[in-house]
Amino acid sequence: MPNKNLIFKILKKAQKEKFAVGQFNISNLETIKAIVQAAQKLKSPVIIGTSEGESKFIDLDQAVALIRSFREETGLPLFLNLDHGKSSEYIKEAVDSGYDAVHFDGSKLSLEENIKTAKEIVKYAHKKEILTEGEISFIGGASEVLEKIPEIKEEDLTDPEEALRFITETGVDSLAINVGTFHGVDVFGKKPHINLQRLKEIKNKVGDKVFLVLHGGSGVPEEDIKEAIESGIVKININTELRLAFTNTLKKILEENPKETTPYKYMPKVIEEVQKVVEEKIQLFGSANKI
Repeated sequence: MPNKNLIFKILKKAQKEKFAVGQFNISNLETIKAIVQAAQKLKSPVIIGTSEGESKFIDLDQAVALIRSFREETGLPLFLNLDHGKSSEYIKEAVDSGYDAVHFDGSKLSLEENIKTAKEIVKYAHKKEILTEGEISFIGGASEVLEKIPEIKEEDLTDPEEALRFITETGVDSLAINVGTFHGVDVFGKKPHINLQRLKEIKNKVGDKVFLVLHGGSGVPEEDIKEAIESGIVKININTELRLAFTNTLKKILEENPKETTPYKYMPKVIEEVQKVVEEKIQLFGSANKI
């Protein structure tokens, strides 16, 4: 376990003090700026995520260099996480590139195959003291506005016994669990409530052995988020709401100013709107003034 790693220490603090660290995904410089400015203003640690697709667009090495430059400039605890890595080969590339954390999503595999691959990844990542997240019980959807939301049945939720077995056999530091959320938001921007009872059952079973992670945080009712943090969630992933703030603001600006062709003139407003979302989440998660 990478107990010398600062991200590990901050998540331990979150676990003890009952707040959550936000992971905000990026695929361009403007979104990075919005996240960093929000973190700087509110004195909050943040995790910056790149999915496999986002990281391939930016490039693993470039993503590491960008976050490192912002970390050095601001002195903030900014951490870079590979989100939903599907193959051990690509996750190892991220580790070698200098990512601070990696997430292996083997939730579509059988539990045995998921454990086997996660164990291999944990062993590789821990040699470099890189925080490693696993995932069991598939969390559906996509980071976009969904016309049809995934049907979530009780049997799809994470089983507490399986969660304990997974963390015991793999040694992961963090565990993404299915407690009723999905990636993306529906056309009305709403989501069903978190199954807080199942979350509490999982927490009772695994205790403080692992950091519990909530994926699909966009659109979740605020009261559910607060209760989830109180019940043991220490990391919450946000992507869709950032994408919507970015895209909707950019569309509006260009529609109102069709002759505008200078990005540095209209991008500050886009950054401002994305930053507002990040600030709202930081306040909601309770991570403001935690550095």
